[in-house]
Amino acid sequence: MSEILSSNLTYLKPSETVAISAETKRRQALGEDIVDLSVGEPDFDTPKAAAEAGIAAIQKGYTRYPPNIGIPELRAAVARNLSLMSGGRALNPDQIVISSGSKQSIFNACFSLFGPKDKVLIPSPAWVSYPQIVHLCRAEPVAVPGDPEWGLKVSVKDLERKYDKLVKGLILCSPCNPTGATYTATEIKAIAGWARDHGVWIIADEIYRRIYYGNGPAPSLLDLPDEYLEKVVLIYGAAKAYAMTGWRIGVAYAPMPVAKAMAALQSQTTTGANHPAQWAAATAFVDEAVERDVQKMVAAFHLRRDRVVERFRQEAPGVEFVEPTGAFYFFFRVDGVTPGHDCTGTVFCEQVMAAGVAMVPGAAFGDDHWVRMSYAASDKDLDTALERLFGLIRRLGARAA
Repeated sequence: MSEILSSNLTYLKPSETVAISAETKRRQALGEDIVDLSVGEPDFDTPKAAAEAGIAAIQKGYTRYPPNIGIPELRAAVARNLSLMSGGRALNPDQIVISSGSKQSIFNACFSLFGPKDKVLIPSPAWVSYPQIVHLCRAEPVAVPGDPEWGLKVSVKDLERKYDKLVKGLILCSPCNPTGATYTATEIKAIAGWARDHGVWIIADEIYRRIYYGNGPAPSLLDLPDEYLEKVVLIYGAAKAYAMTGWRIGVAYAPMPVAKAMAALQSQTTTGANHPAQWAAATAFVDEAVERDVQKMVAAFHLRRDRVVERFRQEAPGVEFVEPTGAFYFFFRVDGVTPGHDCTGTVFCEQVMAAGVAMVPGAAFGDDHWVRMSYAASDKDLDTALERLFGLIRRLGARAA
């Protein structure tokens, strides 16, 4: 069958995270007792004020084609939201493009900037869609392995080792999916300076910026002086911190020529994002009641993070993990849970699924020594999943070498 398909799809494969989530739902529908910790989706409802704004938009008849680039009200709300997070920095709403989810925003940016013979650096482990999107642009994704001693983040030295004259881009995610690690302001500035000096575009995926366990939002490229931002496309959206995954509202803030190119591309593909959802997101980004809801959700994620970390230290002291400082993922190494150190993430996830918990093997993110667990789940489900998980780790650890 593959011979009839376009060469555009040579490297394309389905999203592993989507596939695991679908398999989990299939098993649950058959009556299997499985706690799903595979999907990166908040377990909270969309804040009431945002949901009501979406309903009101439908009732007001905002159901026709929206402006391709996004309704002015939403673009202004995004500019205000990002400005408040970055010390009042002035942002031009005309440089903002609204898309059907941040994944489309990333695709639009990559497709507008990269093409054949270009290379794009991707710190690894990385979200499953980054290399796939780069391949779809007929460019080459280049994995840059992160340092386990540094939360699997990359340094300028790591980037420099992979650099050559064909490198045109860098996709930087912080807080990071799948590890939950966050780049500090100093680290971001160093990487931005390296990219500026080499003429490399940065696509900064900051969809998890609000879900941060330090003070305020996570450090951002937008915290830097203008001289660092001439070749930066910032990705944002309503999905994660605002519990609006299904509303499908993504954001890109880009230099004007790139924003225009992305808008032109979008005009020939999706012609803009869902119209009522844009009104819901416009409220979400500026409403004070929604902001209080976001703070409560982040506080709940923080408590869950603390509980997961504490229990791993107490009940699985030999298991290596990245201590998350943002997002809602826990990334732990599984090859050491067996006496022979022969367990892979893929095998471990098959076994933990049989024990009643769905997780994602590190192979999906570029390293099958690891497993990703999402703690965006209710406290009850999380506790049940942890009991099953530690039971499996104990059984594997006791296995005869």
